[in-house]
Amino acid sequence: MPAIQPPTKVLVTGANGFIAAWTICDLLEHDYSVRGTVRSVEKGEYLKSYFANYASKFEVVVVEDITKEGAFDEAVKGVEAIAHMASPISVNRVRVEDMIEPAVKGTTGLLQSALQYGQSVKRIVYTSSAAAIRPETCESPTSTVFSEQDWNNRAIEILKEQGDNTSAATVYHASKTLAEQSAWKFLKDHEHEISWDLTSLNPPLTIGPVIHDITDASSLRTSMRWFFDNVVDPVKSAEAGNNSLVGTGNPWADVRDVAKAHRLALEKEEAGGERIIISGPWTARQTFIDVANALEPAPKLSRPLPKGNPGSSYLASYELDATKSQRILGLQYHSVMDTTRDTLLDFAARGW
Repeated sequence: MPAIQPPTKVLVTGANGFIAAWTICDLLEHDYSVRGTVRSVEKGEYLKSYFANYASKFEVVVVEDITKEGAFDEAVKGVEAIAHMASPISVNRVRVEDMIEPAVKGTTGLLQSALQYGQSVKRIVYTSSAAAIRPETCESPTSTVFSEQDWNNRAIEILKEQGDNTSAATVYHASKTLAEQSAWKFLKDHEHEISWDLTSLNPPLTIGPVIHDITDASSLRTSMRWFFDNVVDPVKSAEAGNNSLVGTGNPWADVRDVAKAHRLALEKEEAGGERIIISGPWTARQTFIDVANALEPAPKLSRPLPKGNPGSSYLASYELDATKSQRILGLQYHSVMDTTRDTLLDFAARGW
């Protein structure tokens, strides 16, 4: 028996996010009902409009502050599954705690609400990150393969050593590590009280077409910001190519595959209690650029694509072992060509 199946109602927190919007789309297309949480009424209006064809199966509730005690108490009632995706991703912060506290408290708070008021909940899928797996660069030997057994504890150590002087990237990595560890600790501490199990998904750089609410290219964030600046914007791509601090490539995943993985992780009984990496192979930044330039017909973008150093090859600095995603979830991944084409076509349709 699957953990859940349609027409079950699923709670998706942080519903207006990049991955979350695609997850909602995938769930609705597979006949689930979805309750999404957003931080304001305004953020919910776009989603209700976008998913208007599923009006009878989609609802939005406002959770203004995910760190507030009992924030999700009402939201968890009457759902059989939860995809917890609400988490801070902005690196524009003043204090380290501005990043850490919402990530950890938002996660444990959601689990506490599920424990107290989620009587019908059977499974919770937590959106973690490969940042919680791969150690910070200084601890990462060349050609190392990381798996679900690994934790990025080095980011936490650096955070303790450097405090508010810690780099934004390391703070983010530490926040994802601490938040996921807090989820598994909560599970262990309450194992005799809970009626649900937990699965964490750990995707790396996540890219693809955009369906959540954005105004223009400048509002793209994190992974999609990386893709636009490196593969689409010739000026910023040239600057990145000349910056030795910018990596030559990354493991990555198509956002539609990550979304599908959330549904499959809810459905597959054997996914319970597992960390699962959702990732394709390490791919050179130049490969994305070369593929973009080779597309026929070429997407009609508003600017010429960067060229970089065509044909240059780079050795993978590390890999993520994603075999569990194929074995347990049966997940198949989009190719670099498909993801790059679909993303650029989306950008072209937006006039970018």
